[in-house]
Amino acid sequence: MNVGQIMRQPAIVLDEDASLEDAARIMLEHDFRGLPVVNDQGKLCGFVSVSDYMAKNKCIPFSRFQAPQLFGKWITPEGIEQMYEEARTTPVKEIMSSNVVFVTEHDTVDKVIRLMVDRDLNRIPVVRDGVPIGIVARYDLLQLMVHKDPTE
Repeated sequence: MNVGQIMRQPAIVLDEDASLEDAARIMLEHDFRGLPVVNDQGKLCGFVSVSDYMAKNKCIPFSRFQAPQLFGKWITPEGIEQMYEEARTTPVKEIMSSNVVFVTEHDTVDKVIRLMVDRDLNRIPVVRDGVPIGIVARYDLLQLMVHKDPTE
């Protein structure tokens, strides 16, 4: 079985200059946890997910200590709400993951599963000639349990 048989399509994508507010709105409207990001030629250039909106521990430069960062800025306890407010107009390209793992519609489901397991991914964009055409998520793999032919 290949990816084209289980992927969700068409791909809903974000322009790399879209704001984080726009990205959040689209994810909430479509109940998506992540979206492919495209450049001005429509080619895949990144991926933004819900986890990119959450604080992450980062090493403080020149030390072994870690502290929380949000949208690339160090968090102060009283500043979180203000940081979210300021980030509303931040372009997606500033927080997206740019080293994106992707597959084609002709790749096997086995390849997708291996990538998800090896790289701890929940969703992978599907591209044709560098342009996102769909997405395959762990949820989509449930089709393998229910149908022999996922197009039924």
